[in-house]
Amino acid sequence: MAQLQAVRGTQDLLPDAARRHRMVTETARAISQRYGFGEIVTPIFEFTEVFSRPIGEATDVVSKEMYTFKDRGGDEITLRPENTAGVARAVLSNGLTQSLPLKFFYSGPMFRYERPQAGRYRQFHQIGAELIGPALPQADIEVIAMGAAILDALGIGQACRLELNTLGDTPSRQAYRAALVAYFTAHIDKLSEDSRDRLGRNPLRILDSKDEGDRAIIADAPAFGDYLNDDSKSFFDAVQSGLDALGIGYELNPRLVRGLDYYSHTAFEFVTTSLGAQGTVMGGGRYDGLMETLGGPPIAAVGWAAGIERLAMLLGELPAETRPIAVVPVGDAAELQALRLTQQLRQAGFIVDLGYGGKVAKRMKRADKIQARVALVLGEDELARDAVVLRDLDAGTQAEIPLAEVIQNLEPFR
Repeated sequence: MAQLQAVRGTQDLLPDAARRHRMVTETARAISQRYGFGEIVTPIFEFTEVFSRPIGEATDVVSKEMYTFKDRGGDEITLRPENTAGVARAVLSNGLTQSLPLKFFYSGPMFRYERPQAGRYRQFHQIGAELIGPALPQADIEVIAMGAAILDALGIGQACRLELNTLGDTPSRQAYRAALVAYFTAHIDKLSEDSRDRLGRNPLRILDSKDEGDRAIIADAPAFGDYLNDDSKSFFDAVQSGLDALGIGYELNPRLVRGLDYYSHTAFEFVTTSLGAQGTVMGGGRYDGLMETLGGPPIAAVGWAAGIERLAMLLGELPAETRPIAVVPVGDAAELQALRLTQQLRQAGFIVDLGYGGKVAKRMKRADKIQARVALVLGEDELARDAVVLRDLDAGTQAEIPLAEVIQNLEPFR
């Protein structure tokens, strides 16, 4: 039989890695609560159209990367490649459009069939936030500020840079799209195959191309700012003023785009060079057209998503975990009392490890392996005196104490 191993592009989160992931998620959850965001948990699979309609059949995500299958009932199902569409579907399905504004935080696994690399997996994990309802710059400012606060709370804010751009409103976007099509059509013979393919269906995505030949052409492409109307300029000015007022630094990046038509106005990314090449750790923007694309009423919204794997890689050394207390029974007669003592200590809030058998030397070796702070040794002699030996494993000292006073003697070691 071949050796069993995880499927390519997936990983087992062993305790140390899981702890780093948990640090990211729990920190983000706590900060989001301060900003008034409630947690939402959507299914990890949806009907395929939940993703194919808003993301677009012609995009790489839908055509190449989604895990799509038919279930036993014949329904076409897709493992979620991202969660914004799922949250939007939940708002519509649960009749929440009459309860605006809505503020949601989420975390969980996403699935994309793409080439695995450092910090990128086929099953990966994200945290994210969606603010649904307000069509005002203040909403954009708030979600960006919350993202910055999460990065700061994780201790990685200084390693990240906020890049900011505007996609304008629909008329501005349409005017810019026409200008881009005209410009790139004039240089079509020099574009890469991918960019030629994008020209007809998603020309803004050409601006994201990493192809060196494309980059040379993109350098002279029309600037989005030249096609913004007054309303779009005012909206973006207000976003920048709000970030300035909060002391949140940013750099304007006119090439930062979102290719899908339901995106508008603010687009932003927190990027870092601490993972090697520049990489995005958190990205988002305003998506006022998404609800309508899914068949709902026109509802404004803005949000972001961040990869937990990448954020976890940026974390420094985590604070030391609370070291456990080892309970070490000596002899069969002490086993039952050790079990009772272990339960009593756990109910009092202590982290306790009770060995499952073996002689004293073996159990003490386990206490060292788990880096126990204290060992409580309980043998027949101690049982007869209703006592236990408290051994300080760091100091190498020990003392016999009454069983009735164990908890108060352990307080310094919590």
